[in-house]
Order: sequence, then structure tokens, then C-alpha cells
Amino acid sequence: MFKKESDNDLKMILVGSSGVGKTNLINSLIDEKFQAITLATSSSTYVVKKIMINDKLYEVEIWDTAGQEKFYSLTKIFIKGAKLVIFVYDITQRKTFEEIDHWINTVNEVLEEKPVIGLAGNKKDLYLKEEVNNEEGNEKAKEIGAIFRLTSAKEGFGISDLFEELMYEYIKKVESGEIKPHKSYNLEKGNTNKKKKCCS
Repeated sequence: MFKKESDNDLKMILVGSSGVGKTNLINSLIDEKFQAITLATSSSTYVVKKIMINDKLYEVEIWDTAGQEKFYSLTKIFIKGAKLVIFVYDITQRKTFEEIDHWINTVNEVLEEKPVIGLAGNKKDLYLKEEVNNEEGNEKAKEIGAIFRLTSAKEGFGISDLFEELMYEYIKKVESGEIKPHKSYNLEKGNTNKKKKCCS
């Protein structure tokens, strides 16, 4: 079944390799308790966050995706319709940073229109184990045209700022005509488990 949506509803998706902390970043964004140990996401789920900008209420579906290779084809399905994409890597695991190009190519394959994108260097709280420094993150963001922020799901750092910056950038591009207003769909059946949570 498809749910009718308004122009002020839009879809954001977090993509990146398994273990980079996508689920905990979303939990942090909606004020859930950080979990030091989480199971790898095996399908795609979403939560809804409401945000008021310029006297307009936006309902943003924030989708979590599996980073494991065996779920790759499923992840591609759930990228469809996204207007905002956050690429996530773990600053303590260089391989996850190097794999960002793979996820960028995946998104480009699926989406016809270029989304507003962010780059999150996650696990800032583990800076003593850092394998990817801040400068490298900034350079990568410039290369792909992304808004860059270091984040920490554990400390609740950076993700709200990144979310809001992406929203303002999206609105600016809609107003300038660079992006068409979002009208997406919700999958009510299948492998999607909707989390019945909402925060403002």
C-alpha cells in the first residue's frame, strides 16, 4: 500500500559500511539511549522526525540501511526516493572511509536527481584510535560536494547539526528550483519494519 504524502514530507537515508554506527546516530537524533553493542542491521527501517523551518512543518523519514554486502541489493531498493543522504564512516576504521566511494556510486546508480548529501565521520569519542583525521574528512566532503561533520552517537555530538544543515540546504535548493519538492511513498509491507516513534 502507498501512503499519500505532502510536499513537506521527505526522505533521508544513512548509508555506509557495516559497523560505522548508522543505527546509533539515528537513535541519537531521535533522543534514544545509546547502545554500546548493537546488532548489524539486516533490513531497512525508518523513523519519523518532525522539524519546523520557516513556519513549515517537515516530516522527515530517516532510513537506516544494512551495510553488509549480502544485503546490498535490498539497500539499493530503499535508497529510492531519497532527497537527503548521509554517508557515514568510522574514524577508527580507514577501510570504512575508503568504502565511501562505493556507497556514493551506489546512490548515483539509484537516484536520477542528485540529493543533498552529508558526510559523517562517526565515533569522534574514540579519537585516540583515529585512523582518518578531520582534514581528510573535509577534503572528501569537498570532493563529493557534501556537508561534513564529525559525529559521536555516544556523546550525541554533531548529528543534529548535520541534520539541520542538510534540511536548510534542501529547502534552499527547492526554492531555487535545483531540486523538485519531495513526494515519496511508504512501503507498508515487505522487509521494512516501521518504528512507531516520532519526535519533534
